[in-house]
Amino acid sequence: MSLETLSETRSFGGTQGVYRHKSQSTGTDMTFAVFLPELAQHGRVPVLWYLSGLTCTHENAMTKAAAQQWCDEAGIAIVFPDTSPRGEGVANDDAYDLGQGAGFYVNATRDPWKPHFQMWQYVVHELPELVSDNFAIDRDAMGITGHSMGGHGALTIAMTHPDLYRSVSAFSPIANPTESDWGRKQLTAYLGDDQDAWRAHDSTLLMTERGYPGEVLIDQGSADQFLDLLKPESLAHAMMARRQPGQFRMQPGYDHSYFFVQSFMADHVFWHAERLA
Repeated sequence: MSLETLSETRSFGGTQGVYRHKSQSTGTDMTFAVFLPELAQHGRVPVLWYLSGLTCTHENAMTKAAAQQWCDEAGIAIVFPDTSPRGEGVANDDAYDLGQGAGFYVNATRDPWKPHFQMWQYVVHELPELVSDNFAIDRDAMGITGHSMGGHGALTIAMTHPDLYRSVSAFSPIANPTESDWGRKQLTAYLGDDQDAWRAHDSTLLMTERGYPGEVLIDQGSADQFLDLLKPESLAHAMMARRQPGQFRMQPGYDHSYFFVQSFMADHVFWHAERLA
């Protein structure tokens, strides 16, 4: 698969790049960002996948999450995919929480979304292959994290594919989408009315049914303006009931913004680095 370099910039001893390619999964051009630590000049390094939230592109976390310094110090790469397919002919909606910018990391089975909205396939299979073919990353040492909609994606992907992801964390994830307006609307649109098809994309249900073989780290702000939509208590209860190893941390006074993500990004980077070493 051909790869177009849009930019490469020196950052904290490593390199922050932005790239574009033609995706087979989505049938569109897709843009993503990769930060490679200085250590990658000497061989393959572990990689952390960061999935962004509603309305975001690759650029939001790349410029606002303050991850590069910590990733270079820890000697791991970080990849920022886009949140959905985009472009002319790609289905969209006037609402911010459906369509372009709101892919929810699922493989859509319903029109008009099905032709392009294959974000699970893209993030789990196509993009890791492309990145490992073109950059010095180790596909046997992958972790995954994300924020909000991306936290939902990170948790559901990791619990479904623990063989691929040796570590998982999340910032303020949409934790119980089958019981939330941030979920029921989108899962109906993308997957239809059969709620059995939704279960694979609800981290609370997956935690109840299967859990994760390693530890899980979740940070949630206590002053998050979207708590009623995120439903963190559902996931916390599921973790306790399962006795899932890990930490669910309610951080006092923090909201849903990237100021919150920045504040705890170092914790998450080093959490993953320890488990990917």
